[in-house]
Amino acid sequence: MLINGKCHCGNIAFTLGWDGDPPEIPARACGCSFCIKHGGVWTSNPKSTLEVVVRDAALLSKYAFGTGTAEFYVCARCGAVPLVTSELENRHYAVVNVNAFENVDPSWLRRAPVDFEGEDLASRLARRKRNWIADVRIEGDTQK
Repeated sequence: MLINGKCHCGNIAFTLGWDGDPPEIPARACGCSFCIKHGGVWTSNPKSTLEVVVRDAALLSKYAFGTGTAEFYVCARCGAVPLVTSELENRHYAVVNVNAFENVDPSWLRRAPVDFEGEDLASRLARRKRNWIADVRIEGDTQK
């Protein structure tokens, strides 16, 4: 199943090739202050593919905080945050914001709060490698 998503103005868009035909998509509502303030509700499927297109790289802002191991893709035009990447062993892993989805029935989303406070760095990176989307292609990001 192909899921399309984008920031509000369309500068950062993605196509998520979801593995399987989901009647349910896990949606993790992160409890950190950044995600709360930006509406970050994330999903991933490690067997899926993700193609990201940045139309105007000058309007892409990447933000990292805390451990500095994840980059939030923030659109400088509309302020939306449609995805996050983490580079592990020279490979991009990603999660996408379900609030950026365009063609998904909201009843498929299984929202649940998550809190990663107190998680040590090694465990955090191992979790991302295990659970995040591992087949990620990004076009137009000149900040790689």
